[in-house]
Amino acid sequence: MNSLIVFNLIVSVFAFFVCRAKASRLREKHTLLVASNTHWGWYGFLNVFIPTLVLGVLIHYVGIYFINSGIRSSTALEFASHAEYLLVKENVNASVILILDEISQIRFLSSFIVIISYLISGIEPALLAVQSGTTIEHLDLVVLALKTKIMALTATLVLGVVIALMQAQRSINTVSANYNAREKVEFVIISLLGLSSLIAVLTTVGIVISLLSETINFAMMHSIVDFLFGTVWNPQFTSGEVEGYGSDLGILPLLWGTLYISFVALAFSVPIGLYSAIYLSEYASDRFRSIAKPVLELLAGIPTIVYGLFALLTVGPLLRDSFTQPLGLGSNSDSVLAAGLVMGIMLIPFVSSLSDDIINAVPQTLRDGSYGLGATQSETVKNVIIPAALPGIIGAVLLAASRAIGETMIVVLGAGAAAKLSLNPLEGMATITAKIVNQLTGDTEFESPETLVAFALGLSLFVITLCLNVLALYIVRKYREEYE
Repeated sequence: MNSLIVFNLIVSVFAFFVCRAKASRLREKHTLLVASNTHWGWYGFLNVFIPTLVLGVLIHYVGIYFINSGIRSSTALEFASHAEYLLVKENVNASVILILDEISQIRFLSSFIVIISYLISGIEPALLAVQSGTTIEHLDLVVLALKTKIMALTATLVLGVVIALMQAQRSINTVSANYNAREKVEFVIISLLGLSSLIAVLTTVGIVISLLSETINFAMMHSIVDFLFGTVWNPQFTSGEVEGYGSDLGILPLLWGTLYISFVALAFSVPIGLYSAIYLSEYASDRFRSIAKPVLELLAGIPTIVYGLFALLTVGPLLRDSFTQPLGLGSNSDSVLAAGLVMGIMLIPFVSSLSDDIINAVPQTLRDGSYGLGATQSETVKNVIIPAALPGIIGAVLLAASRAIGETMIVVLGAGAAAKLSLNPLEGMATITAKIVNQLTGDTEFESPETLVAFALGLSLFVITLCLNVLALYIVRKYREEYE
């Protein structure tokens, strides 16, 4: 398909310049055109590029469908599970890629070279070259998939060239005073903008569907009531006689650890971040603000793994030596307090930067009116600026809360892996995100409840953040109506 993309771009650029030049010549003859020369150029480009690209993508996925159908309907193999079918399909696709790479070494002309090489010498030389360096499993399926792939490449290249040339000729012949190319170009641009918005929505829908489908599979293997209301988290990865392999998969300890650590992080980051924003926007000099604000925002650019190491090697041992051991509460450096404090440091720029921008967006007329009535600067900040900026500040806080709930590396390294219900902030606790990582790593059977529970945990986390976003939207609208 790479060759088609190269040829498509060449023909599209050619159509752009020819259509624009033809429109320019018509204007020189005092012909009144509805669209500008540039619109006609883009009309030619889009009229060639989009149909050819859609055709190539369509044939590509049709070829993939026939390859997968051939693997699924193979009489030589009997798949015991869907996971076994996926493994065979992955091996076949990997072997096909190796053979195609052996045939073509020039990536941007790979399709053309593969087709010519196949027509001249077939696939046997490349197949033997690959077999000399590695073992190809399911050779019959690989040969069938390779021939299907080459047929798809041939159809893509031949039909793509024909369609591109036809569309280019059609675009050039369309240039006239009676056709409005501007509307067509603007329609394509508006459609692309709408498609971009739709992709975001469809991505969310896809995430929900994937999580929900695997959660349903989990519910068929393990009691969903025990999952939602169980107070013990103890997965067992050894097969047993009871349903669910004898595992206790209650989410409440993980939910408690997630909310507890997030609360500690917000209790630390929100006051510091909000007070920093008020000082920088209302009291600090321009020179101090120009230095302090970028430095403060550097905290947001630090990788979370670095924060996790900071919690593991510095904050955790410091709390252990200063509080945990002297108070006789143990000798473990993993704790809710360590993870919460480090996460709070990470969240400070989220709260501070957003709140600062929101406070600066408050109209200066409100400040001037307050000063005109005799209020001091502190009274103006307290009674005028903060209430006016409150919807945005609440949105910043809830955004930070969502970020805290979804954090993984800091809680994995700083809070430990013990799933428990406790009020002691000096004890280690596990979070939902940490257990999702644990359940999906290692050599575990994918179709077991101990693995599928990760999707149920992910769906629970999605619901929590969705509720936070709905709450933020409600609060923002309520206070916005009050102060506008």
